[in-house]
Amino acid sequence: MARQPAKTLWYDRPRYVYLEFCVEDSTDVKVVIEDQRLVFSCKNADGVEFYNEINLYARVNSKDSREKRSDRSITCFMRKWKEKVAWPRITKENIKPAWLSVDFDNWRDWEGDEEVERAMVEQYAELLEKVTDKGPPPAMDDLDFATRVVSCRAAELRPEGGGEPVRGFQVVLEDTILFPEGGGQPDDRGLIGDVPVLRVTRRGAEAVHFVQAALEPGAEVLLSLDWERRFDHMQQHSGQHLITAVAEQMFGFKTTSWELGHQRSLIELDTPSMTAEQIEALERSVNEKIRERVPVMVRELAADDPEIETVRSRGLPDDHTGPVRVVDIEGIDSSTCCGTHVSNLSDLQVIKLLGTEKGKKNKTNLVFLAGNRVLKSIEQSHSTEKALTSLLKNGPGEHVEAVKRLQSSVKLLQKNNLNLLRDIAVLIARDFKSKPVQSQLFVLHRKEGDSEFMNIIANEIGTEETLLFLTVGDEKEAGLFLLAGPVEAVENLGPRVAELLGGKGAGKRGRFQGKATKMSRRGEVQALLQEFISR
Repeated sequence: MARQPAKTLWYDRPRYVYLEFCVEDSTDVKVVIEDQRLVFSCKNADGVEFYNEINLYARVNSKDSREKRSDRSITCFMRKWKEKVAWPRITKENIKPAWLSVDFDNWRDWEGDEEVERAMVEQYAELLEKVTDKGPPPAMDDLDFATRVVSCRAAELRPEGGGEPVRGFQVVLEDTILFPEGGGQPDDRGLIGDVPVLRVTRRGAEAVHFVQAALEPGAEVLLSLDWERRFDHMQQHSGQHLITAVAEQMFGFKTTSWELGHQRSLIELDTPSMTAEQIEALERSVNEKIRERVPVMVRELAADDPEIETVRSRGLPDDHTGPVRVVDIEGIDSSTCCGTHVSNLSDLQVIKLLGTEKGKKNKTNLVFLAGNRVLKSIEQSHSTEKALTSLLKNGPGEHVEAVKRLQSSVKLLQKNNLNLLRDIAVLIARDFKSKPVQSQLFVLHRKEGDSEFMNIIANEIGTEETLLFLTVGDEKEAGLFLLAGPVEAVENLGPRVAELLGGKGAGKRGRFQGKATKMSRRGEVQALLQEFISR
């Protein structure tokens, strides 16, 4: 029987590209991931052979890519070499194979969806090492914890904001009080001795600490926690559980995902919209429960405990082993969760719902702040209000109207300025034309101006016999340029002018214009044009 390609689904994410080969009960699975190519082959239960060979659209990091087999499919996730760059297709060739299915929404609007990606990576990650007995977990009432280094190996860390990888070491400890990222919550920060921990990630049942100094395996170390960061994450995470539970109880809106951001957090609700009245009622209800000082408790259930079926959950990672951790808000919510939480809702202090944004696939993102973030937001708003009061010379209640008046004045000034620039352009051109002997080359630079200003001059002077080189913008840095004149001359000189100015441009019918990054080289362009007309 001839082999055939497997039906394949692909998804694009900021850091990874996913390929899911849909073969049930697969055997003899072979996956080869190279920097520019992927080869997949297997058999199904009926002995049918499947084979897919894909020349990838762009380069991937083959060393940081892997695959995961299940009874229904084989999923490969490949780390992009250039992160946060969307792939418009999976193949290098501009074709769509018949065996490939694509959900274009996955790449067209994945910005801000990094938490979903992290969840997918956790779901598909292999259990690299088996779970070992480590004794009782550490108490969480102390910010320092004595432990021992198990392993230390050289590695690189890709910064969250992009940029060059940071060289350092991945350290595994016997136990840790630092939380690795997962479940929607970012990782903790702290120190191992006096060495800063820059990232904590989960690898199977282990927490991997990234540091920039090597640590000796077997050495005893003191681990300390950045409590301010941890407590902030506890407030936001417990706040999310509370909002999620109350939103479902009051309106039936289920939470499908959430993101704990650096400044604000989002809860994705399975509803097309929320009214202002619903947001107000929800905010009032969650803050009432905070004032009631409701306890928050953590407990563990056996994996086969039937009570797990009654607990709210979005599923467990494939590599999960051991008991299931449940977070209870007494009388309000029970849900599976690996994150860190407050012990009482009163520790949240207050929750502020900032409003909603349009989500993906007909859902709504609810934006919120909890605890100290609300206080910091008020402090920032008050500082801004004081500054505006000083600048606008009126009270906070009049700020909006004052800014509207300023905007109207600015628009009027901009309109007048444009009219003056047009008049100046006409006068410049007429002055040139009034001279008894006109030069074959006209050069002008003006800091204020735009493309229209330059084109008015060119129209007024005429370009049948005169070669014009006009520029506007900063004299030393970036700006705009226009080369106008006889068609043949402009076609010959335009690209060379753009190259000298470190810019790009395009032209037609005797005009070539564009943007320049090296306006300081205008003298070189003028020399080139002078040489051309002197021939």
